[in-house]
Parts: sequence; structure tokens; C-alpha cells
Amino acid sequence: MRSRTYELDRAHVFHSWSAQAELDPMVITEARGSRVWDEDGREYLDFSSQLVFTNLGHGHPRVVRAIQEQAARLCTVAPQHATAPRSEAARLIASLAPAGLEKVFFTNGGADANEHAIRMARLHTGRPKVLSAYRSYHGGTQTAVNVTGDQRRWPNDTGTAGVARFFGPFRYRSEFHAESDEQECERALAHLRRTIEAEGPGTIAAVILETIPGTAGIMPPPPGYLPGVRALCDRYGIVLILDEVMAGFGRAGAWFALDRYDVVPDLITFAKGVNSGYVPLGGVIISDAIAATFAHTPYPGGLTYSGHPLATAAAVATIEAMTDEGTVAHADRLGREVLGPGLRELAERHPIVGDVRGVGAFWAVELVAGPDTREPLPVAATLEVVAACKRAGLLPFTTANRLHLVPPCNLSDEDAAAGLAMLDKALSPGC
Repeated sequence: MRSRTYELDRAHVFHSWSAQAELDPMVITEARGSRVWDEDGREYLDFSSQLVFTNLGHGHPRVVRAIQEQAARLCTVAPQHATAPRSEAARLIASLAPAGLEKVFFTNGGADANEHAIRMARLHTGRPKVLSAYRSYHGGTQTAVNVTGDQRRWPNDTGTAGVARFFGPFRYRSEFHAESDEQECERALAHLRRTIEAEGPGTIAAVILETIPGTAGIMPPPPGYLPGVRALCDRYGIVLILDEVMAGFGRAGAWFALDRYDVVPDLITFAKGVNSGYVPLGGVIISDAIAATFAHTPYPGGLTYSGHPLATAAAVATIEAMTDEGTVAHADRLGREVLGPGLRELAERHPIVGDVRGVGAFWAVELVAGPDTREPLPVAATLEVVAACKRAGLLPFTTANRLHLVPPCNLSDEDAAAGLAMLDKALSPGC
């Protein structure tokens, strides 16, 4: 017999991105650290961080305590007022960004952060168009889904959002017939330059890129690519927006993934890991030049819950905990010494693994029908691997023919080894 929670969910809850009658959701009843439990008491290592946001794991006591204390003091307030948690969260976030990005506009999540970044860029430049990559995801709201590149855009694409697209670098499935990272970088930049020229540089407000594309496949860009994009934007007066919603706040083994690539954007969008997802929060970090546009001209946008006290108190506690506990450096080492080597070793033994890529606590395992053809493993077969992972006690993040291994950034080496062993078992024939 299914639980009351399950039955009520199926009767009344309308789920995201799903055919409603075909769903069979897992009921999660408890979570601590890197583990979750279902309604039958089964334990899972959470290598999904849910939707890649529990960067400090589940139930971190310092963040939970901050939410409780803030709720007792000032649970909510209208955004036109100044509050201590919002002011301190803005200070801390700006202090982690490159010099010259000092202002923070708070949103409720990543999609509306990208919505507002694009609006700011259009108003700042007076231009209508935005360029985005085909292999990308920027959110499910109207503008954000229109600049998204993956197929979830198709049913929602009005075709009137002033968006043009280009292919970013991805050597494993190169659009440019590249034989090296250097060729992939050079040819991807030439392609972007030609796209800008063909669209009309004077019509383009912004280029928006995930610093490291997340849902599209965790594809760290080759050296030189992001600085090359920055140079093209500078040449043509285009705003560069880097989407750090998934890759930021320790996930890539750096406070922001952009720290790895010697690039300074004009706008940075964030969400998810900023407070480990405990209370919805996102935002835009704004360059001084763009902030000056709205110094004496009102910015035409806002949200009822912008900088909500509970969310920003959680952000302050998360950033302070990550600083005191060395979480960012730990995630970097975890990727270099444990997850990366372990996943590459699995790839050598399992022909179903076509490619392994990532940094920090941000990894993708691409499953293929054949290593020589690189034909993606069919979705049905991929779901069989996912089911085997769950039977082994591992909860991965899944999209298309990929398993994303994106555990909490403070995952222990012991739990990392346990998760890799579970994945090894799941990849074995007949599991």
C-alpha cells in the first residue's frame, strides 16, 4: 500500500517537466549530510544534491540555526526596507565576485536572475538581441526558457524573444571537427564572431553563457575560450552575462567557476548553492558601469520577496560556514584526487562510459551505445542504469544519456569512495 503522502501527491501535485500520469515519485522523508531516506527507510547517498543545490549537504546545523533565529527575529519584510541579513548577504556575495562588481539584486531563483540580467543588459545597451548557446539551460520562465538552448525550449519557444544562438565548445561532440582543445577553442570563437557579424553587432545587447554548462552536460570550456568571448564582447560593446546558477558557490571547486578562467563578466547570475537551497534565493551581481545606468533612472523590475530575510540569513550562514570549513578547497581537492581519478578508472573498465568530465564536485558520465561510434545510450537503457544505481543505494542526477555526479561539496572521501563503488556496480552488465 502506498503512503498517504504519495497518494496526495498523485492526486493534487502538478510536477515540473513531466507527463503527470506517468510519474512515480520517490517519497523522501528525511535527509542528513550526504544521505536521504525514503518512506520505506531505504538509505541513499545523494550524488544529485537534489537539483545540484545542497552544496553544504542536508541539514547543516549552522544554516538551519540561522534560519530559525532569523524567523524568530524578523521572518519577512517588504523589499523596499533595509535589513541586516540582506545587507550582509550582499556584502559577502560581492566580496567573492571580481573587482568592479559591487551591487547585488536579489531574486527568488536562477530563472528570474537570468530574466533580470537580460533586462538590465537590454536597458543598459538599448539593444534588443541576446546570443546564447545551443547546449545550455537558463531557466523555465519566459525569457530564460527562450535563451535556453536544450530541447525543453522547443514547446515554449515563441520565436519572438530577440534571441540568436551559437554552438559553444564541446570537444567530445565537436561541431567544429576539432582534434585538440586549442582547435576547439579557436574554431568556436571564430563561429561566435561570425554569428555576431551576421546578426549585426549593433543589435546585440548580451551574450549569456553558463560558465560551465550544467544540465546540458557539465562541459568545462577549453583554456582561452571565455577570455576570447570577453574580448569579442568588448570589441562590439556587448554585455557578457555569466550564469553561475549551478556552477557557483563551491560546486566547481572555486567560489565562482569563472575564477578558473581569468574572465570578468559584466553580470553574474547565481542561485542554488548560495544558501545550499534551504530557502529559495537567487540574484544578479552587477558591474559598476551597469549599476550606474540606474543610479538616477529607476530600474523597471522587482520582486515581492527580493532579499527575503530567511533566504539571505541562510546565505550568510552558508558562505560563512563554507569559509570556516574550507569547503571550496575541499571540493577542488575532491575533484582532482578522488572523483576525477575514480570516474576515469571506471571509464577504462566499462565500455558503456564514453566520456568523463568535470571539476570540483561537478562531474558528468556520458553513456554510449558504443565507444567508437559515440552514439548516445538510448534513454530507456540509461534509465535502467539509474535504476541500478538506486538499487545500489546511489541517487544520481540524470539527464538524457548522462549521469551527473554532483554530491555535496563537503562530501567525505569515504562517502565518495562508497558512491564510486555503487556506480561501478550499477554499470556492470546484469546488475
